[in-house]
Order: sequence, then structure tokens, then C-alpha cells
Amino acid sequence: MSFGEIFLSETMGSAMLLLLGCGVVANAVLVKTNGFNGGFLMINFGWGLAVFVGVYVGYKSGAHLNPAVTVGLLSAGVDLGGFGNVMAYFLGEAAGAFIGACLAWAAYRDHFDDPETEVPNKLGVFSTGPGINSPFWNVTTEAIGTFVLVFWILASGHTPAAIGPLGVALVVVGIGASLGGPTGYAINPTRDLMPRIAHAVLPIRNKGGSNWGYSWVPVVGPLIGAVIAGVLAQIVNFV
Repeated sequence: MSFGEIFLSETMGSAMLLLLGCGVVANAVLVKTNGFNGGFLMINFGWGLAVFVGVYVGYKSGAHLNPAVTVGLLSAGVDLGGFGNVMAYFLGEAAGAFIGACLAWAAYRDHFDDPETEVPNKLGVFSTGPGINSPFWNVTTEAIGTFVLVFWILASGHTPAAIGPLGVALVVVGIGASLGGPTGYAINPTRDLMPRIAHAVLPIRNKGGSNWGYSWVPVVGPLIGAVIAGVLAQIVNFV
């Protein structure tokens, strides 16, 4: 595939992922929505279905939709077609995540600006945060969750598209239900970073800060987990 084809496929898939993923959080935590107070399991299943749709949309490029998946494949020795293709994956994943977060804001714009919506919930639509702020253990949690995702992808077929959208969606639901409590399970650097940037730049009334002091955790943790998964997959001959 060409740079442009990969970039477009990853952008569209990632945009759909973040539109529906941020959307389910907005539906659950913003006041006066029909899904208000839907709870953590509603968010888990919503994110799983967002992955399901995103993988279908990004199927042509393998539907990485996540730099941790791309890094995991590289760490496992999978040939992605050279530096240009790798950059197309990274750039598409980032661009799509930003676009999807902005579209989710547009869908819930009045609810974001409603004076009854609590400030922390506005940021929570876009990005993750820890239940207990402990950087080392927060990174550890993100690394473990991402390891499960990437190692399973490598063991099962090397790309989400090869495995099938439903399988990837169910694994993400499982990770969220089992390991998502401490940090909100970003397990994807651009899933957290690009919507956090969107939160910072969008004209949201009384939105508060974007918690940049925590922003490195859901970037570093998933990348560590992805590298470990890729190296281990090579050792046990999954690739």
C-alpha cells in the first residue's frame, strides 16, 4: 500500500474509533443526556463497539488504529514496508484520533457547555486519568493492559483486521472490565493524547485544565507494554 492509502485508512478508522469512544463517555458523564450515569460497563461496551466499527473502517491498512499496535508489530519483526509506511500509520492514527474527538464534541456541544456539567467530566470525555495518582504504578497498569492487547493480536493473526473486528472488540471490553479501573485503560497513546489536545483547543465553556502532568503516562505505558509484547512474541515464535 502507498503512504496515502495507509494514512487515509488509518485516519478514517481512528476517527470512527474516537468519535464513538469519546461519544459513549460523553453520553455517560455529561448531564441531561439520555445516557447520563450509564456507568463504567456502559463505557466498556461502548469502547468495544467503537473498536469494532473502527477496525472495519480501517480494514484496508490492517486497522492498527493505535501506535502501540504498530510498535508491537515492529518489535516482533513484522515488515510494515519501511519507514514511510510506519510514519503513515503513526500520522493517520494521530489525525484520526483528533478528528474523532472533535466530532464527539460537536455531537454533545450543548451538554459540554451546560453549567450543570462538572468540569472534571468534561476532560474525562476526552482523556483518561488515574483513580489513585501513582505514576509508576499507573504506567505499570497501562503497560500490562496494552501488553494483553498487543500480545493477543500477535498470537492471533498479526493485525486487528486479520483477526476480525469482533475478536478485537471483545478483547478491549475484557481489558476494560478487568484492568481498566486504575487508569481508565487508554492502552493507546493517540487515543489519549490527541483528544487531550482537542480538549485544550476546543471552545468548551468552563472546561478547566487538560491535566498535562499526567499526559505522558498513557503514552509511555502503552509503548512499554507493546515492546514487551512484540519481543516476547518473537521469543515464543508467534511471528
